[in-house]
Amino acid sequence: MTAPSTVPAPPTRGGRWIQQWDPEDETFWNEGGEKIARRNLFFSVLSEHIGFSIWTMWSVLVLFMGPEYGLTPADKFLLTSMVTLVGAVVRVPYTFAVAIFGGRNWTIVSAALLLIPTVAAFTVMEPGTSFNTFLLVGLLAGIGGGNFASSMTNINAFFPLRKKGWALGLNAGGGNIGVPVIQLIALAIIGASGGPRVLLGIYIPLIVVAAVLAALFMDNLASVKNDTGAAKDAARDAHTWIMSFLYIGTFGSFIGYAFAFGQVLQVQFGRTPLEAAYVTFIGPLLGSLIRPLGGWLADKYGGARISLYNYVAMGVATAVLIFASMEKSLPLFVTAFVILFVLTGLGNGSTFKMIPGIFQAKALAKGLQGEEAAAYGRRLSGASMGLIGAVGALGGVGINLAFRQSFLSNGSGTGAFVVFLAFYAACFVVTWAVYLRRSASRIQASSATSEAKSQLSYVEV
Repeated sequence: MTAPSTVPAPPTRGGRWIQQWDPEDETFWNEGGEKIARRNLFFSVLSEHIGFSIWTMWSVLVLFMGPEYGLTPADKFLLTSMVTLVGAVVRVPYTFAVAIFGGRNWTIVSAALLLIPTVAAFTVMEPGTSFNTFLLVGLLAGIGGGNFASSMTNINAFFPLRKKGWALGLNAGGGNIGVPVIQLIALAIIGASGGPRVLLGIYIPLIVVAAVLAALFMDNLASVKNDTGAAKDAARDAHTWIMSFLYIGTFGSFIGYAFAFGQVLQVQFGRTPLEAAYVTFIGPLLGSLIRPLGGWLADKYGGARISLYNYVAMGVATAVLIFASMEKSLPLFVTAFVILFVLTGLGNGSTFKMIPGIFQAKALAKGLQGEEAAAYGRRLSGASMGLIGAVGALGGVGINLAFRQSFLSNGSGTGAFVVFLAFYAACFVVTWAVYLRRSASRIQASSATSEAKSQLSYVEV
């Protein structure tokens, strides 16, 4: 007698809901689950990618805004800070939207919502518009930052733990690359003497395409349910806030520098918009592309170990930036900044990989086994990701405000880089003290089974 197949049933065309999903079962995964997960990953990346572009479009639009717009450098840093802030805050509700509406359904909605800030910016982008109007429209663009949280929560549910580092790294990296892509498009438009409305006009149809493709090719997982208890448990768990702190150092740096890099080149080094645009995309591009490698390295060698070494390298790169800023050496400054972008991408991958590993290890330490342990890990890691992603993005707010104050006080970004160097040192200390200094008991696993101790290698080794 043939055993019943564990391959997930094809999703119905009416609602595209998958009732059965067990990626930890290798038979299930190999005989159909992986194909479905990869398909959803691809279209999730597409939507998140455009979301990142819309979120960070003001890092590009401010380059178009010359003296005729009447905005000071401090105004521009404040504008980008507020856009970053909204993007961080909306990540929390976006995390839980997946379980309320379904991953596919929410991807359609969240993609379509991007039309609001894009059309609004298209309408007001001209000299004579007040700063308050620009600020209000910029705040609308923050909703693009929420797409990351819902996408990561959705994809986290599709993949088994052994593949999460790669999958989450690819999902986030593909989204992050929306930053350099919109900067590259802006470079081409500026080079062709086009205006900011041309840039916005390009993205309006792309948003529609992303929403339609999500409707056609993505799926909802019936097993993903909102659990207010999980959210409360995640919020009460110290590791959620420790990882939030560490993620500020990686993703907060990435998004903050992405918004600020072009403005720093203009204000501190006197670059024209075209000259700034020639180099601003390089750092975000490399940082985005390398994020999956950070996840893969964390899968192989342990997230905490990779993160620790990465913070050391980030500190070194920042020290070089301080020297280059003081010496007014543009080539050294740009080189060190690009290297720092690359390191933020590596750290994004390694720190986010630590999250499911930590909660899976805690499940095994409680004596849970198999799917029960996997479900516990998914429950808490999914809930914590929204909080961690939101707090991490707040680092971008801090970076832009630090640059604003540094330029107001000293006329350069040197003071801000000194603050960033101290923060990376703190991240190094926390990573070592919490996840590497002691044994597996740091994740409350002193009585764990051999399976649990093996699982801890995802975090500690």
